[in-house]
Amino acid sequence: MWNVEPKAMSEFKYACPVCGQHIKCDATQSGSVMECPTCLQKIIAPQAPASPDQKFILSGKKVGEPPKTRVVPASPFAPTPAPRGFPAAAVALVVLIVCTAAATTVLIIKSSKSTGHPAPPPPPAVAQETPGQPVPEPVAETQSVVIPHASDTNWTLSLDTVAFPDTPAAGRIHGQDFLCERASLQGGALTLRQGTKGPLEFALIINFTGARPETLADRNINIPPDAPVAAHVTLRWTAAGQVVKDNLDTGYALRIQFGALNNNRLPGKIYFCAPDDTKSYVAGAFTAEVRKPRAPKPKPAN
Repeated sequence: MWNVEPKAMSEFKYACPVCGQHIKCDATQSGSVMECPTCLQKIIAPQAPASPDQKFILSGKKVGEPPKTRVVPASPFAPTPAPRGFPAAAVALVVLIVCTAAATTVLIIKSSKSTGHPAPPPPPAVAQETPGQPVPEPVAETQSVVIPHASDTNWTLSLDTVAFPDTPAAGRIHGQDFLCERASLQGGALTLRQGTKGPLEFALIINFTGARPETLADRNINIPPDAPVAAHVTLRWTAAGQVVKDNLDTGYALRIQFGALNNNRLPGKIYFCAPDDTKSYVAGAFTAEVRKPRAPKPKPAN
């Protein structure tokens, strides 16, 4: 015959006031400070129940809080503690944002159907900062440059009606679309080229015969087609895999507006039009990198 030791009548259970975990306690431990095994909070054990057959679980008191009465229904299973590490307030904020955006979209669609006009696009979402998670930085939008088709509107040898566009310098050179991706000023020669490095294959070069950057800064230069003296201009492009050059000393139209020289940078705006059948032209804004003149080649010894 098995001997079963009777359960001590002084033992009872109480609930953690923070997470609801049931904790076994002895009557001699009433009023003492115990630690909840689930949420690790310091709990003051309650007084033992008057009757051992009580159907309700008493609640302990968190250390440092004023006394309060809390009765938790008895359950054979301990409640699952709330996950730690992510605040409930952050979850509520995200849910609120999603609901607001959905409601706004529905109202916009209903308004569009009632008025017959297309609905405007919804406002862009604003990133909300969640505790413990960094807010992603906005991605910068890149400006695409559309090169206009060569026509009498943007190709003209008359400087009377020329206006500088606000877009980066672009145009056409011998029927090929041209976009200035790098500009430089070295030894008085202004070079607008497509491509940032490598061989100079597609470019417009204007030679001001050794003019210094300080001399060109804050100046406006106008060269009509009938000017007796003009700067030497070179057009470079590729044909059948070979670099082709066209040199112009007169007959073209050129207007340049240079800005202030600042930290080896010389901004400007240009309109150039060549007198060729392919209607070559370059117009727009640029910022030239000022470089030191090339050192002269040493003369061969006699």
